[in-house]
Order: sequence, then C-alpha cells, then structure tokens
Amino acid sequence: MDRMRDLGTPAAVIDIGRMQANIERMQRHMDALGVRFRPHVKTSKCLPVVQAQIAAGAQGITVSTLKEAEQFFAAGITDILYAVSIAPTKLPQVLALRRQGCDLKIITDSVAGAQAVARFGKEQAEVFEVWIEIDVDGHRSGIPPEGEALLAVARALHDGGMRLGGLMAHAGASYDCDTPKALRHITEQERGGTVRAAERLRQAGLPCPVVSVGSTPTALSAQDLRGVTEVRAGVYVFFDLVMHNVGVCAMEELALSVLTTVIGHQEEKGWAILDAGWMAMSRDRGTQKQKHDFGYGQVCTEDGEPVAGYVLGSANQEHGILCRAEGVDREIAARFPVGTRLRILPNHACATGAQHPEYHALRADGSVETWPRFYGW
Repeated sequence: MDRMRDLGTPAAVIDIGRMQANIERMQRHMDALGVRFRPHVKTSKCLPVVQAQIAAGAQGITVSTLKEAEQFFAAGITDILYAVSIAPTKLPQVLALRRQGCDLKIITDSVAGAQAVARFGKEQAEVFEVWIEIDVDGHRSGIPPEGEALLAVARALHDGGMRLGGLMAHAGASYDCDTPKALRHITEQERGGTVRAAERLRQAGLPCPVVSVGSTPTALSAQDLRGVTEVRAGVYVFFDLVMHNVGVCAMEELALSVLTTVIGHQEEKGWAILDAGWMAMSRDRGTQKQKHDFGYGQVCTEDGEPVAGYVLGSANQEHGILCRAEGVDREIAARFPVGTRLRILPNHACATGAQHPEYHALRADGSVETWPRFYGW
C-alpha cells in the first residue's frame, strides 16, 4: 500500500474513517425510523464504497445511469432502482439487464412514458416494474401529488400489463434550506405529498407497495416517516460544503478532498497557484448562492485540517487560485511555499468525484488503497 506522501497531485482522497462514520450515522437513523434504506450510489460510483453501505444495512441501491446498474449488477447487487425517467430508447438496455437476473426498477412521470414502456414490454413479453415519480417541491420532475396525470399514468402501466411498483420522490429543494425548521418543513412536505399520492392510487384500486422518498437533508432531518417504506440518499456518504452550509454535517465529517500542490505565487495579488483547477474540483459553485461561499473549495492542510479564511477562490482548467476569502494576504508565499501539499474540500462531492478515475482511500494508519470508479451511461 502507498502512503499519502507517495501520491501524485491532484488526487481524490477519501478519509475511510469519516466515510464509515457517515454511513453508520445514516443507517442508524433509518433503522430507528423503521424504513428500508436504498443509498444513491451516483455519488461515489465505486464498488468498495457501496459494499460498505450494504454491509452497514442498506437494502438495494439507487442509480442515475444504466452504466451504474450494469457495473453494480456485475458485482452481485441485484436490487436496483434506476431513478431517472426512462427514455424509450433505453428500454432494450433495461430488458437485457432484467433477463440476466437483475431486479431493475425504472421510473416515469408521463402517460407517454408509461405507454412506451407498456408497448415495449408487450412486444418483448416482459413485465417491467415501474415506479411513478412524484413532484413534492417543484424542484425538477414528477407529477404533483394531486395531479390529474397520476392516475392516468398508473392505469397506463397497470392496464398495460406492467408491474406498478410504487412511487418515488426527491425533495431537491431541501438543498436551499439552512435551518432545522426549514428542513423539518420540507421533510414533512416530501413525506406527506408522497404518502398522499400513494393513498390516491390505493383508493382507485391500484397497487402501491413502495413509497420511496429521500435526499440527504430530508433523510437526516426526518423524525416521522409514517406511510413511507424506504428512503434514498447519496451525498451523505462523503458530505460536502453545500451540505455543511445546509446544516446537516460538520466540516470534520467531510470525507472527500482533493490533494494538491502549490506550484507558484502572485504575491501582489495574494495568490498561491495550485495544480488543482476545475478539472480536479469541477466547475460546481454550489455554495455561491448560500450564506457562506467557499469559492471552489475550502483549503486544508495535507492532514485535512481546515485553514481558516482560505479558499480556492477561482480556477482555470489545471490551475487553482488559493487566496483569502476576504482581503489580500501579501505573505502568502511564506505561508504556502512552492511544494506545499494541501487538501481542498469540495462544494459538491458528486461533481468532484466525477473528475477522477479513482479514489485514494486513506486509512487511520496512514496507508492508502486505490479504489477505481467508473464513468458513462
């Protein structure tokens, strides 16, 4: 095994102890609430990470691409939800996975989508399990709980010979919250709306065995999940600065960082130049609209201790600009000499992870393992 000092830069580093603590924290909370937990693996796209989540008690996984489904099914995970409305052109890929033995569930939020699935299923003599996406907050996609389309979509699936597996919702607007009160409100809005949609299906004589909700902020804020059968969340496994600003994690719980090296200075500007630009950090500026803007990331020592007041203020493709968040540090060259190795905590762990072909997983004894991750659709 390597040591941290042996790694080239930039490099994506996972603190295994922090990651494991995050996994256990979420699983304990879900167990206490009496619901199944189906982690969203798009955050890591990494088998050792997902194996740790399953070992802790997760039941099934959520994916955002069929490539993820293929990779994790090949590794032996069969209970998979593809949580993006299915494009009809992807149905052959879904069919192939199901016929190999993958218990792959798909979703839709339109009559046209439901009809396309039913038509293809009938042609192929395949009964697809389909969930309907519910819009609980106007954040992205889905059918409102009281929407007229809900029963029409459900009937198109059920009467078309498909298995109506249930409902799923994602309270993405929770990312805009930053107080416990606001988080509790949107958590109940997510639960109540999805449960209400399930009641409408059952009152119409339609099956709804699964009621699935989730986002990292609402999962961790939930205190009462009556009517919900499972929860999904993803970024909790690493956390990030957006989640820190939302208020669901402390800085010392962030498990993913990018190791980088100081390669130069612009002293009159108060800049230290790093070899980690947006290709290493991503272009995600998710904290920009929050109360505390971290630029492209929070600067830490090589050991992972935050350096108060210093951020990655801007970034080019392969150059990052370290500076004070406020004011100009004219002693920056003395503070961060050329060759200094630092770690940067990211705004959005999913986006930063996606910039790297592998993670360097750091153990408590200082040894480092290499964990591959994958790309594609």
